[in-house]
Amino acid sequence: MDLKTASSLHRLRLVSAPEAVSFLLLLVCSVLKRTTDFNAVPVMGAVHGVLFVLYVLFWLDAWNRAKWSLGTAAVYFLLSVVPFGGFFADRKLKAEADSAVTASRAKAAEGVNA
Repeated sequence: MDLKTASSLHRLRLVSAPEAVSFLLLLVCSVLKRTTDFNAVPVMGAVHGVLFVLYVLFWLDAWNRAKWSLGTAAVYFLLSVVPFGGFFADRKLKAEADSAVTASRAKAAEGVNA
């Protein structure tokens, strides 16, 4: 894995958990809006909207650089629209990045030993 691919996966990981939290907070604010006089939906909607747009942009970059299959890319996109999905995306991206780093180190060690 090259540095740009690792960087794009890292950016996607960085935004996936905050996007998931903002989505959950938006759901809570929506319930509170209908049950109380508290209305934070406009603010949380804007925050979540920005984070979601960032997630989609970073997802597109990661898909392009990591050469994901359509199925893998679809899973990461679907995780962004499911409550708690961003947390699973973060975990899956961490595992993918760790395995790629391990493979890269093994390949580099092979080149040194050859």
